[in-house]
Amino acid sequence: MTDRHAAFRALHRPGRPLLLPNAWDHASAAALAARGHAAIGTTSLGVAAAAGRPDGVGATRAETLDLARRLRHLPVLLTVDVEDGFDQEPAAVARYVGELAALGVVGVNLEDGRPDGTLSPAPLVAAKIAAVRAAVPGLFVNARTDAWWLDVPAPLAEARRRAAAYRAAGADGFFVPGAPDDTIGTLVAEAGLPLNVLHRPGGPDLDHLGRLGVARVSTGSLLFRAALGAALSRVDAVAAGADTGGSTPPGYAEVQELSRRFAT
Repeated sequence: MTDRHAAFRALHRPGRPLLLPNAWDHASAAALAARGHAAIGTTSLGVAAAAGRPDGVGATRAETLDLARRLRHLPVLLTVDVEDGFDQEPAAVARYVGELAALGVVGVNLEDGRPDGTLSPAPLVAAKIAAVRAAVPGLFVNARTDAWWLDVPAPLAEARRRAAAYRAAGADGFFVPGAPDDTIGTLVAEAGLPLNVLHRPGGPDLDHLGRLGVARVSTGSLLFRAALGAALSRVDAVAAGADTGGSTPPGYAEVQELSRRFAT
């Protein structure tokens, strides 16, 4: 395990959750790095949408690798959303993650949801995790279950089973997007892994989640969608003659400086 791997692992402190903002291109990642975030993730929706592709169907294997290559010079610890590994063969997933690791990536987010709206069989996901663990021993594997997002019957029971299977396969973290607030304490106690939840506007804040024992809070696609929404709101205001400024976006020179400072 390298110092960078150890540093990323150490950021996952149950009770003092890591806020992990998710970027979708060099500019967003550089801006987050300049704001002082020690670790940054990528968002598969943002990467896919920016490339004009759908999310969650394995369409951005090349784009995801290219983004990691462009972010390799940023002074941050980078973890990458690889959807389901972009392959059903565990060895192929491990080879792909090995390519990311060679670029300095210290973690991946590996999910069990499938494009048809079902969950991949737990043994298959566990085999992917084990293959990655064997290929890149120090890399942080954050295993995500979509049990709640896909409306699986008895999602808490399913999440419990999958947490045990993924932990046994060598996962380092367990990600439960969509889990109801009243299940988080139970999942913290029973998962046996640092728990990652998705920030929900209007939901529990970092302090509250920390008191529940959460170790990591991700923004997911929220920042990408917020940026897109801000652009639409501004252009609508300009079109309506009602643009009075609002929040001040980064200036031209500031964006240029980010590109210069963190050149690829």
